Amino acid sequence: MDQSPSIQIHNLRKVYGDIVAVDDLSFTARRGSVVGLLGGNGAGKTTTIAMLLGLLEPTAGRIEILGIDMLKRRFAALPRMNFSSPYVDLPHRLTVRQNLQFYGGLYGVKDLRQRIDEIAEHMQVASFLDRQAGKLSAGQKTRVALAKALINKPDVLLLDEPTASLDPDTADWVRGYLETYQHETHATILLASHNMGEVERLCDDVILLQKGKVFERGSPRELIERFGREDMEEVFLDMARGRGRGLDTLKKEESAS
Repeated sequence: MDQSPSIQIHNLRKVYGDIVAVDDLSFTARRGSVVGLLGGNGAGKTTTIAMLLGLLEPTAGRIEILGIDMLKRRFAALPRMNFSSPYVDLPHRLTVRQNLQFYGGLYGVKDLRQRIDEIAEHMQVASFLDRQAGKLSAGQKTRVALAKALINKPDVLLLDEPTASLDPDTADWVRGYLETYQHETHATILLASHNMGEVERLCDDVILLQKGKVFERGSPRELIERFGREDMEEVFLDMARGRGRGLDTLKKEESAS
């Protein structure tokens, strides 16, 4: 399998007035990997994802997706990407089918009717394809958002809390489906999640963000061992409570600035 990077971020920075949301962030994600992007509120996760999608323009830095410079040629990369978040609503008045038709057309999906039937069955949304999106339960909306994110079989998939609002059984099924999709397609997945069990199960690599910078990075097992903890839940709590090697680095940088 090709081990070259699907995502490359170089010295990325985003400033809103006096607020530095992302501060000199650099990382890569190799093809076919699942990378967790973790951090508390205000760590820079959402801002970073928005810049990867081209929804926000960086104050400084460079982003390459699949070898394409997103600041210069993002429309060449976007058809090979997709995104899902339970916090971004699909058009409420459109039915599930109409939403999938719209986004499938936007991404230039071939044999769209067949693909909609296929993804609707896979994501267990076939029974409410003709229901308006605004009338769905929270869990149903999450499944539809994932169906939309997979409609074009993306090479790079950005997921923000992919199992939010799902019952444990359905959430477990979704994780299994994402594992299967990634193994079959060798897609690169960037996952933002507060479910540490999910992170341990899905992620090859984890980037811990704090104050818009990389706090720590490693596989879930490496981070657990480095922090001397039992699981990623304890690692995350250590970061949130100001413990860990990465915090010392941040303090030194702040003192020097």
